[in-house]
Amino acid sequence: MTILVTGSAGHLGEALLRTLRGRGSPVRGIDLKTSPFTNAVGSIVDPDFVRRQMDGVTAVIHTATLHKPHVATHSKREFIDTNVTGTLNLLEAAVTAGVRSFVFTSTTSAFGSQLRSETGQTAVWVTEDLPAIPKNVYGTTKLMAETLCELFCREHGLPVVVLRTSRFFPEEDDDPAMRSAYASENAQANELLYRRLDIADAVSAHLLAAERAPKIGFARYIVSATSPFEPRHLAALARDAARVVRKLYPDCAELYAARGWRLFPAIDRVYVNERARRELGWRTEFDFAHVLNCLRDGRDFRSTLAREVGSKGYHDTVFGDGPYPLAP
Repeated sequence: MTILVTGSAGHLGEALLRTLRGRGSPVRGIDLKTSPFTNAVGSIVDPDFVRRQMDGVTAVIHTATLHKPHVATHSKREFIDTNVTGTLNLLEAAVTAGVRSFVFTSTTSAFGSQLRSETGQTAVWVTEDLPAIPKNVYGTTKLMAETLCELFCREHGLPVVVLRTSRFFPEEDDDPAMRSAYASENAQANELLYRRLDIADAVSAHLLAAERAPKIGFARYIVSATSPFEPRHLAALARDAARVVRKLYPDCAELYAARGWRLFPAIDRVYVNERARRELGWRTEFDFAHVLNCLRDGRDFRSTLAREVGSKGYHDTVFGDGPYPLAP
């Protein structure tokens, strides 16, 4: 199986290339930017470039995208060109080339406006059955691309798996209040309870999806670290999340205090990965229990792969007041 990975200079693309090359698997990376993991430089918006890259390819993992950090710096037209037209070009070329498996990296941002509960109300239990209501052009174009993927499965029999990934970037949070209140490591450890994913687990989900897509046909899966929470916890999470966590993990308070860390006082959503675990056979290694084990042993809770890929940023410009500018 020769795999074509789009966005090979990005966080997930590089992680996939590192993993596949390490296994000796035939893989080809494409990106707008040169990198040690990019075999061909070009744009997925260019259909001729895309067609040339499909020669001998049996599976496509499409990670290339404009995403949330670009909302303030790129136009809606650019989002449509890259996220929608680029995906269409890849789907058309994949069908022509007889590709047997297509994996599309989408986002939990597709749920958008569904994810903000009112203060004091129950946290949102997010499964694939929750209707998607995007709140910006990023989520909108990713949802449009998902729909194209489903259409190509119906019309052409192209097996496609859509993975709605939660946040796996190592950069600091875009919220100034979060940055001032919590160290990045502390915040990201907390997020593994309900809305974060280590990049090593993201890679394993994508490779399983590429392998199993022909038997699945079409499906969407939420890909996020396995949460310890259950629906019975939702009301309490909105009121006093730290208390819920301390009950589930009695030694958490001591381990956190030793690092000067704090739990979040409230949690507004829980991403549920049960369907991906059941249907893909996917298992996450880097969850909150793993964080606590690492704290006990004095180890970094991030995977080796996450540390190797490191922080890339989102723009060529470095911004002094956050990892990227926020849309008004």
